[in-house]
Amino acid sequence: MITASVVSLALLLGSGTAAVATTTTTAATRTYNTWVWNVAGWTMNGASTTNGLITAITDSIRNRSADFAALNEVCRGQYVAVIGKLRDLGWPEDDSNFARFETSHSTACDGEPFGNAIFSKAPLGTASHYTLSSDGSSEDRTLLCAPLSATPKMVFCTTHITPSDAIIDGKNINERQLDEVHSLMETFNALGLTVILAGDLNNEPNLDPLNKWYSSSLNTQYNSANYGSYRELDDTDTRCAGYGEITVDNGDTGGPCGLGRKIDFIFVRENRLAGSYTGDSLSISTVCGGYCSDHRIVIGTATVDVNL
Repeated sequence: MITASVVSLALLLGSGTAAVATTTTTAATRTYNTWVWNVAGWTMNGASTTNGLITAITDSIRNRSADFAALNEVCRGQYVAVIGKLRDLGWPEDDSNFARFETSHSTACDGEPFGNAIFSKAPLGTASHYTLSSDGSSEDRTLLCAPLSATPKMVFCTTHITPSDAIIDGKNINERQLDEVHSLMETFNALGLTVILAGDLNNEPNLDPLNKWYSSSLNTQYNSANYGSYRELDDTDTRCAGYGEITVDNGDTGGPCGLGRKIDFIFVRENRLAGSYTGDSLSISTVCGGYCSDHRIVIGTATVDVNL
């Protein structure tokens, strides 16, 4: 038995006011399947909810037995359609409390909101968000998180980091946003939270900005000089050890192994891992009158310790 001070995510992220509570907690081991996809909801799908994208999303979430799912670059109407389809499929345990949306741009989808979303098979608690430093565009980049209602120290987050390499206030804005998310993740850990972060980071595993993320225990030909505390669920892929499988499928042969680039991730802090983990990326569906996105779906499974 341990005693821990718990600060709600709403207070921590500055999006609300909450009290600090002290509770006695025990730890348990849980295994979660995580699923994430940058769906290019506007740029490749024109905000459509009828072109096959919604079915591609929801069938994959169900077929992959996802416990958590995240969407990047999704239009609000598509998000609503996904909720309806998942309800029809009987996927969530509570069909009234399993999805959260955060707007990045209020009119980017032909006048409707555009942003990121998270879904959970089990009911969610109150979501929180943190707005990252601006890249100078009209789009707000955010970290969106929500705990499980029944296990509030188990948290699922998504983010979509800017692709911009502009220098703002003396620092590359992509790296600044990554650092801000990393700092929040470290704060969550200090509070005794177990966090799974899934999203498009617009950076590659072997590049300097992610060295502070990847654990120092990860040192391969294709990903070295790391000094962080996290493992990415596909970092043991033997095709490009330490880097993982490609997630951008646009025909390029970048990346350290010449197979393409990985910019979509599922991260878990190493000290929270309680067993094996695995990750993969899936071929892009073509049911949307062509490719549904220029990103692959990324999936991962991890067994973690969770404070109860």
